[in-house]
Amino acid sequence: MIVSSENLSKSYGTFHALSDCNICVQSGEVFGLLGPNGAGKTTFLRTLLGFIKPTSGRASIAGFDCVTQSVQTRQKTAYLPGEARLFRRMRGHHVLDFFSRLRLDCDRSTCSKIAERLQLDCQRQVSRMSTGMRQKLALSMVLAIDCPLVILDEPTANLDPSARAEVLELVVEARNMGRTIIFSSHVLSEIESTCDRVVIMRTGHIAHEQSIATLRRSHRIYAQLTGPLPSIPESLASSISIVKKSAGDVVMESTDSLTRVLDWLSGLPLSELKIEPVGLAAVYDRYHREDFRHHDTPSLPHRISIPSQGA
Repeated sequence: MIVSSENLSKSYGTFHALSDCNICVQSGEVFGLLGPNGAGKTTFLRTLLGFIKPTSGRASIAGFDCVTQSVQTRQKTAYLPGEARLFRRMRGHHVLDFFSRLRLDCDRSTCSKIAERLQLDCQRQVSRMSTGMRQKLALSMVLAIDCPLVILDEPTANLDPSARAEVLELVVEARNMGRTIIFSSHVLSEIESTCDRVVIMRTGHIAHEQSIATLRRSHRIYAQLTGPLPSIPESLASSISIVKKSAGDVVMESTDSLTRVLDWLSGLPLSELKIEPVGLAAVYDRYHREDFRHHDTPSLPHRISIPSQGA
């Protein structure tokens, strides 16, 4: 475990920006922080880094306390803030030169390679760069730092689709090299495709924690029955839950192998059956229903329809 927080809270008068946040991040994983703007993601990250002093609770990075040993925690961390401020009168390559001298664990040649992959013109003056270009410049510095923990706050903001895809690939490569990444975003598809685990934040507290591997095995089952629903077999009892049950209609969720579930379903008195992946969008919707309705997210995965036995 490289990052942990225990009852981490931050209040500004009567406003609770963070409330009893308990998080454990394992070494070598991509850990997602998901939530809309104002959910507390950035406050949590800045408190971890010692930029904000918590009202109560504690947090640590690599065994160092984030308040009393903040210098040591930052030495173990590369951080991309939501709005990186760069020297506007310098050219891009001069910014990379300066940063690699300032931070000795930042490899200058790696900066150039990342900038090239992001198709960034480093000869241009920062003041003449677009917001997306400045984001690419900041990413070129942060992702070149050789440290155990990388914290990225909305890293794909203002990037075009090809640059977004390249950033996600760089994140996966960093994980494969043994580094730990905390990836904060409000884009569900990025979290689902890149992260190993995710927490959903809402109004300053942790609303839900989800393993992406478990999510990918999760399916929602809609069944219409011509007879009573038999008991769920013991071998599936821990992985199938009944969400809704009414006369002849049953909605279930399963985290078990779809093959095993279908074997059981094939013996039921079915008149209609539909199975669809749950997806992160559906989980997010449970905790941010109103936010989700106005959120630009990809559609749910394709629904699988299976004809009934009597069809």
